[in-house]
Amino acid sequence: MSRRIIQVEEKVPFLQGVPLSFQHLFAMFGASVLVPTLFKIDPAIVLLMNGVGTLIYLFLCKGKAPAFLGSSFAFLSPVFVVLGADKAFWGANYPLALGGFIAAGLVFICVALIIWRFGPGWISIVLPPATMGPIVALIGLELASVATGMAGIMPDPKTGAVDANAVIVSMVTLLTVAFGSVLFRGFMAVIPVLIGILAGYLTAMGLGMVSFAAVAAAPLLATPTFYAPVFDLNAVLVILPAALVVISEHIGHLVVTGNIVERDLTRDPGLHRSLMGDGVSTVLSGFMGSVPTTTYGENIGVMAITRVYSVWVIGGAAVLSIALAFVGTLSAFIQSIPAPVMGGVCILLFGVIAASGIRMLVEAKVDYSKPVNLTLTAITFIVGISGAAIQIGNVQLKGMALATVVGMGLSIVFRLLEKSGLTSEKTDL
Repeated sequence: MSRRIIQVEEKVPFLQGVPLSFQHLFAMFGASVLVPTLFKIDPAIVLLMNGVGTLIYLFLCKGKAPAFLGSSFAFLSPVFVVLGADKAFWGANYPLALGGFIAAGLVFICVALIIWRFGPGWISIVLPPATMGPIVALIGLELASVATGMAGIMPDPKTGAVDANAVIVSMVTLLTVAFGSVLFRGFMAVIPVLIGILAGYLTAMGLGMVSFAAVAAAPLLATPTFYAPVFDLNAVLVILPAALVVISEHIGHLVVTGNIVERDLTRDPGLHRSLMGDGVSTVLSGFMGSVPTTTYGENIGVMAITRVYSVWVIGGAAVLSIALAFVGTLSAFIQSIPAPVMGGVCILLFGVIAASGIRMLVEAKVDYSKPVNLTLTAITFIVGISGAAIQIGNVQLKGMALATVVGMGLSIVFRLLEKSGLTSEKTDL
């Protein structure tokens, strides 16, 4: 018998909802706090605004699109330019970046309004299944090295050595989640990720990889640090191109989420509402001193594995994120989880996202005897995984984002050629 699906609008009992929400919190935590750590700002403000932004997103999407908004990595390069080479001035320059974040959020909102006005029908034209399938797969594939790096299974580039303890921890975590998702029954079947994290954490403790010094030193309660934005045209122009990357990523994430929950989320609640939620969240985050947000692949992977799609669970994770911003000891405890634990989880989570792209091609019955479909998929894949990049100001467009732009452009051109009757229908394969 197949495991029961907990649908998007379905509520879950409180005692089950808490561990389910913690499962999503653990999945997003490492990446979300890494961004503010790199910028040398208080991670608590990011946890607070990620939680607030997620609740805003769920509200604007009428509770129909399960997604968690976490810290966006697309803005790292331009922000480092704005912060400057001398880290001593990062604290003074960070407000300039906040002005750029607000401007980027306003771009999301403007694009959302355009989509609302003209409708989402263009998506099937600029992103047909032959293009969208590989784009979705690339979301997971381009994160593969991140997962294996965190897991510690990649040899050191200088010495060629591998940390045996890290490999043990990551493999215990990965195998617990993998086999748990297949073998667990009852309520355990919907929390294999959480169980895997606990198994990996206990293994790491046994190998002496966990330190509780930061937990002991952390205050029980703490107030997040707020930062005020400063608007500077040069800083805005440096940061603004990153909005294109996030919009491309957002469309891909919404499509793959819709594929998982088996609903067309681009139409109901609509891509315009989804982008609006992300835009409002990013603008508000900029005013409060936090970083831009984006829908998180880690949480999409959790939903795919557990088959729990409830927005109430996602909302619970958002509330936990808000609470965590004020509880110093709990935040320090979660930060004590070794990277190999989350790396082991992410190997499966990111792989599930990649598989969702292949599933999209299969379910759409893409006919690869047609040269148009074959060419779209082939070029999109190669552009995405080849390392090819285009520089736009201080933002580098590469990977899935570049593949999205190239795939959309080719799809439009091929559509026009098809309408003109200039394309062949079959190829000798």
